Amino acid sequence: MIPGETLAAFFAASLALGIAPGPDNLFVLTQATLHGARAGLMVTLGLCTGLLLHTAAVTLGLAALIHTSSVAFAVLKTAGAVYLLWLAWQAFRAGTTAAVQAPRSLSAARYYRRGIVMNVANPKVSLFFLAFLPQFADPARGPLAPQFILLGSVFIVATLLVFGSIALAAARLGQWLAHSPGTRTWLNRIAALIFVALAARLAFSGR
Repeated sequence: MIPGETLAAFFAASLALGIAPGPDNLFVLTQATLHGARAGLMVTLGLCTGLLLHTAAVTLGLAALIHTSSVAFAVLKTAGAVYLLWLAWQAFRAGTTAAVQAPRSLSAARYYRRGIVMNVANPKVSLFFLAFLPQFADPARGPLAPQFILLGSVFIVATLLVFGSIALAAARLGQWLAHSPGTRTWLNRIAALIFVALAARLAFSGR
């Protein structure tokens, strides 16, 4: 069993990592600012579902396969970059039509799926888990798999708290900024630029 002080240190580190600017929290920020709190919270739930899959990958050793296979890493990385570019195009198109029509709201399930795809298609998350979780696990305490599952669960709780707070705050900001069609147009264009930057960062990043 992992000692309480170790779990507390891991939780604090997870909170700090969630607050630090990165692709996932920027994604939550843009979606909540543009589409409201529900969109941001559903994206957050989708991202956390992706973290469940990454936790399972570390537990089952799949993350190590991604780390050693350049083909698997490249395929996932390319898929993630293409998805981000598609979101950028959608945001840009929304920006060009926002002045003449109300923005189309997606279903909660669509935002949830966006979060899952955004997280799962980024192989660097699995590699991060592969490097981060073992630092707080110890074979002397027993099998590593239950420890990885517990640590992954704690990380997900921290992510829910941080990203959920970001979503609620960004939604309030979006309500304040989006009183005019022109403002919403620029919000969509800024979101498109952020997605392009994230796609480029992912596409040209190494393992």
